Amino acid sequence: MKKLLLLFMSVILLLLSACSMQPPTWAKPSNKENIKDIKLGLSISTLNNPFFVSLKDGVLKEAKSLGMEVKVVDAQNDSAKQINDVEDLIQQGVDILLINPTDSAAISTAVQSANNVNIPVITLDRSADKGKVEALVASDNMKGGEMAAEYLVSKLGENSVTAELEGVPGASATRERGKGFHNIADQKLNVVAKQSADFDRTKGLTVMENLIQANPDIKAVFAHNDEMALGAIEAINSSGKDIMVIGFDGNEDAINAIESGKMEATVAQQPELIGKLAVDAAKDVAQGKKIKKVIPAPLKLVTKD
Repeated sequence: MKKLLLLFMSVILLLLSACSMQPPTWAKPSNKENIKDIKLGLSISTLNNPFFVSLKDGVLKEAKSLGMEVKVVDAQNDSAKQINDVEDLIQQGVDILLINPTDSAAISTAVQSANNVNIPVITLDRSADKGKVEALVASDNMKGGEMAAEYLVSKLGENSVTAELEGVPGASATRERGKGFHNIADQKLNVVAKQSADFDRTKGLTVMENLIQANPDIKAVFAHNDEMALGAIEAINSSGKDIMVIGFDGNEDAINAIESGKMEATVAQQPELIGKLAVDAAKDVAQGKKIKKVIPAPLKLVTKD
């Protein structure tokens, strides 16, 4: 009798163990046939930057046209907050995650959490270093950096004294724009200084003030985004120097600064298009279609001419 009881209890425990290994209902693949039933989670690195506001708008506009629901969270440029935000979106039962990483390395844990419960992940503008990502929707940041360097060489000539304002350390966009820039600049420009200003306008101003004091012969500066470029312009104006500034993104303030002659150029992205393409990719994933691992959005160099 005792042997039968032990056998019975063993079977029960085995069944309970098997059940506990299954993901909760909300975490299982949705396989929803109706696109209007798809719920997207969008995690933005910061909404204190016009570029990412436009990116968010592109997501919301395309999702609305398809009848999809979108839950939006703002990481406020805080990697720890972004990880918590993504975990919250997972708990809320989103079907697909769209993530614009603050830090490409730090976000990896959140991507892996989504992988563990079979929620597809698409990254926007910046990649994730680890974890399975269905697609990266972004501009060719390396090519954009090369475009900036080539333009400076064409305007100022070879060996011109140049500085570089770098983005957030660890962000893939920072690495790629910097690498593209140096592919050309290391051969044809004299880059005397580079320093991070975290893609932030106020930090761009402060860092540029320090760079000018330490390197009074600077003739040009390449900023990894327009916000830093605009901050650099304020510092340059205060110094009375004549320094050429080229940014990256193509936001409205930068375009206005170019038209007024305060800024030389920007490598313009299309953030709304990136958002739209990400939603379209999410739709394809939901329908079981194969998508490209990298979905590019075209770049163009904007100058006053």
